[in-house]
Amino acid sequence: MSALRGLPTPCALVDLERLERNAAMMRRRARTLGVGLRPHVKTHKVPAIARIQHDGAAGPLTVSTLTEARAFAAAGFRDILWALPLPHGRVQEALTIAGGLDRLGLLLDCAPTADELGSSAALHGTDAAVYIKVDCGYHRAGVDPDSDEALDLARRIHAHPRLQLEGLVTHAGHAYSCLGPSAVAEVGLREGAAVLRLAQRITAAGLPRPILSVGSTPTVMQATGLPGIDEIRPGNYAFFDAFQAAIGSCSLDDCAFTVLAQVIGRYPATGSLVLDAGALALSADPGPRHVAPDCGYGRLFNQDLSQPYPRLRLAALSQEHGKVQVRGGLRPGEFPVGSRLRIVPNHSCLAAACHPVYHALRGDLVAAQWEPVRGW
Repeated sequence: MSALRGLPTPCALVDLERLERNAAMMRRRARTLGVGLRPHVKTHKVPAIARIQHDGAAGPLTVSTLTEARAFAAAGFRDILWALPLPHGRVQEALTIAGGLDRLGLLLDCAPTADELGSSAALHGTDAAVYIKVDCGYHRAGVDPDSDEALDLARRIHAHPRLQLEGLVTHAGHAYSCLGPSAVAEVGLREGAAVLRLAQRITAAGLPRPILSVGSTPTVMQATGLPGIDEIRPGNYAFFDAFQAAIGSCSLDDCAFTVLAQVIGRYPATGSLVLDAGALALSADPGPRHVAPDCGYGRLFNQDLSQPYPRLRLAALSQEHGKVQVRGGLRPGEFPVGSRLRIVPNHSCLAAACHPVYHALRGDLVAAQWEPVRGW
């Protein structure tokens, strides 16, 4: 095993102890809430991490791309939900992947896609497991659960001989904009209520009851009960990040993903530093400015994460540069060129996607190197 101090910068680090702790915590939460756990692996895109999330098993997963579906299927995962409304032109590819799995859930929210999928499934000679995307207030995608369109879509899917209405899926992404845990919890209640209402309308129409699937890390972390819900799909919890810490989903000590950088410029006259980690190492996510207006682009620590640096603000990013403003100015000898810092990014999912390899640490030793899945 190599040592942390020998790694080049910038690079992506995963603290194994924190990752394992986060995974065990979410398994306990799922058991307490009485729901199944279908983690969203877009956060990390690594089959080995998904197995940690399922305590070594190849349990059900959520993916964001067909490339992820193919890679995780090759790694032995047999029950996968593709949580993106099915694009035209990729139906045959999806059905081919589905043919090698126990289940590949396909998401849709409009009649034309249902018709295309049904026709393609018939030509392919296979069945397709369909999930309807429900809008619970995020207004990014999905059907209004109280609309005629939603019920008509369920009937249309059910009527097709090659389509199986498997479930209803929703995602309360607007929970990230909340102020405080109680507001997040309220969004979570509305998230569950949206799929429950549509499920009741579907069963009242004489159709079988679908699986009800909800989940975002913030709403799951604040939930005290999920009556009627079958499964949760949190993803970010594996790594957590500075945004989640700011809105109360976790503490900074729970953040398992960091970026290692070094000081490449020191400017006492302006009280600033420059790091070799910019937007292409951290992403340019502005962070939780609604709760922490001065948050900058991540939280800075020393190399072994034992000491936070509240005086350091990662104030600006360009492609390869990170500008750090030092509150109160630089003291003599402080943060010399070559100093190495760890950054907890605002959004670990996006920051992780910037890196071709993660160095998995056990203490200060690199225990493994993981290459995340890339592409769509």
